Amino acid sequence: MIKNPIQFFAAPLVAGLLLVTMPALAQHPGGGGHVGGGFAPQHGPAPFRGTPNTQPNRNFADHPGHPNAPHVEPNGHWVGHDTGRNDQNYHLDHPWQHGHFTGGFGPSHVWHLGGGGPARFGFGGFFFDVAPYDYGYCDGWNWDGDDIVIYDDPDHPGWYLAYNQRLGTYVHVEYLGG
Repeated sequence: MIKNPIQFFAAPLVAGLLLVTMPALAQHPGGGGHVGGGFAPQHGPAPFRGTPNTQPNRNFADHPGHPNAPHVEPNGHWVGHDTGRNDQNYHLDHPWQHGHFTGGFGPSHVWHLGGGGPARFGFGGFFFDVAPYDYGYCDGWNWDGDDIVIYDDPDHPGWYLAYNQRLGTYVHVEYLGG
């Protein structure tokens, strides 16, 4: 005979709840040093000050489990945004030749990718292309469904930064108009 039925059922119930909630807790943005998983930085990177990083073939995986692509740490640090204003990979002869993006910046403006690829993609009637130098950093993006956030690039005139919330990575993008 069971002396205390509440204790009999409570332990398995608590164990079951932990099994169900642990995966959700593990995905919490900002928890455990992981990138992506729905996190969006509160703001873009500050203008770079210091000696530009000109290393060819850089490794951006600064911690175990972090991507080998430019990404944003849960503390808001933009890993890889340290090449300075004179980085020829992001030079445009005619910055903003298609105008300025006016759809909204930062985490209060999350955009759902609506198709395309690095050469041309769109959302909400706005169109962009990825900097050719950054093509390899967006090869895991789902162009038909990922959510991205756009930030201003303070160092490279004519470029914006598109941050992928699922992966935690970002690339330089040029506005093509709307």
